[in-house]
Amino acid sequence: MFPAVTGPREALTHALRVKLLCVNPVAFAAAFVRSFTGAKDERPPPFDASLLRVLVCPLSKKALRYDAQTNELINDELGIAYPVIHGIPNMIPQDARLIQKEVDAQ
Repeated sequence: MFPAVTGPREALTHALRVKLLCVNPVAFAAAFVRSFTGAKDERPPPFDASLLRVLVCPLSKKALRYDAQTNELINDELGIAYPVIHGIPNMIPQDARLIQKEVDAQ
């Protein structure tokens, strides 16, 4: 299937070909078609919740929580929500929206 490996350049080329053939062919074909047809995924990539260990609110420097229903990072202390767009948190304060803070009626 491949020509004989005779030198360092051919060895590298051979290694790359073998590596490409070891890739999941269905995933490779789907990515290939998407990249050349301009087709987009139906679903945006999910937010990686492990980022919550390092992300803080840029205004208060307090921890945030992720709300999967609204796809936002919430700062309960200030009552603001940062949107997550295509799996990427938008931490720009001007782009955050105000949310209703639950107030005790006592």
